Amino acid sequence: MKRPGNDEKQLDLIFDYQTNVKMYPEFQQYLCKYQPPLLAVWGKNDVSFIPEGAEAFKKDLPDAEIHLVDSGHFALETHANEIGELMVDFLKRNYI
Repeated sequence: MKRPGNDEKQLDLIFDYQTNVKMYPEFQQYLCKYQPPLLAVWGKNDVSFIPEGAEAFKKDLPDAEIHLVDSGHFALETHANEIGELMVDFLKRNYI
């Protein structure tokens, strides 16, 4: 956030999130129709994107792989190695 202009970029992203919410029905339709493999790694203490949001993927993708790490919103900053291992394993099992 300390880099020049980064605060404005973050505000733009936050404002644009309303576009994502409007598109949720389209996202859900795609997931239901195509059943792509999905890995969601979430901070179980995230107050912005609560764990129930990750678990919600299971409604449309029963085989979704959900992992909750002992972290807040910035899980990659505190659990990079663990998340990286989950990603590599997921990719090996689904795409490589």
